[in-house]
Amino acid sequence: MSIQWFPGHMAAARKQAAEQMENTDVVIEVLDARLPQASSNPMVEELRKFRQRPCLKVLNKTDLADPAATAAWAAWYDAQEGVTAYPMTTKKPSDVARIPDLCKTLAPHRGVPTKPLRIMIMGIPNVGKSTLMNALLKKRVAKVGDEPAVTKSQQKLYLDKFTVLVDTPGMLWPKIDMESDGLMLAASHAIGTNAVIEEEVAEYLGGLLLQRYPQLLTARYGIKTEGLDGFGVIEGVAQRRAFRVRGGDYDYEKAAHVLLQDYRQGALGRISLETPQTRAEALERHRIEMEEKARIAAEKAARKAEEAARGKRGT
Repeated sequence: MSIQWFPGHMAAARKQAAEQMENTDVVIEVLDARLPQASSNPMVEELRKFRQRPCLKVLNKTDLADPAATAAWAAWYDAQEGVTAYPMTTKKPSDVARIPDLCKTLAPHRGVPTKPLRIMIMGIPNVGKSTLMNALLKKRVAKVGDEPAVTKSQQKLYLDKFTVLVDTPGMLWPKIDMESDGLMLAASHAIGTNAVIEEEVAEYLGGLLLQRYPQLLTARYGIKTEGLDGFGVIEGVAQRRAFRVRGGDYDYEKAAHVLLQDYRQGALGRISLETPQTRAEALERHRIEMEEKARIAAEKAARKAEEAARGKRGT
């Protein structure tokens, strides 16, 4: 299943963000700590690098992510020029309170009466941008919901006399290149439910959990993981929870939904869907696949050209 989701308001949001970037000193990109790079919008990187703006990469939801994977990601981002990583959770006020000072460190020439510090908060849907905005301002100024793309317009607010915050709508990008990225985003509820088939997403998640966290599946559902595949995990959940439809067959749809919800809410445990190493491996596989597709396309085009040339000679 190829997952793509780019509602009309996201195209407008990208245009607004590009215009606002010129008047921004620091970009806060909020990422899901469980899948930092899969949840990083390449358009954000493109816009901020064009204007040469420093970036605070907020790895949010660390309470749901594997601590070892989060530490590896923090080191990976910190090694990049103009980037500071900050693992945190909006559930801890002390974590939120550090953000303004971190931003001032990235733009030390701003944050004075004559030059207020201008911060733009960006990220994909449902990573916690609005929750972060509300926590920073200590009041409800941004709408928060359990569905992605709740925020649909940009708003500017003052954190204090010398600090301006700009909250932007959650933006995906027009084409998600890697299928695994789309599935990870869907599993983490960053993509609208109308764009996905939950059973296929849950099957992918089940397979990934079998590879990296089989013990958590056993602890949560009491299923033996040896010899199972992703669909077998869904079937195991349905069997252990006695999910059945009329007629006695297993209710795979309900079991898939429960597996996804348990992952999203942290009921399975602290799970990361990617690490810097697995990301590098996925990118290499994708590169090889794209090269193979390009080779096949070139051969096909060459055959067509040769057949066309023969046809002309024959006439």
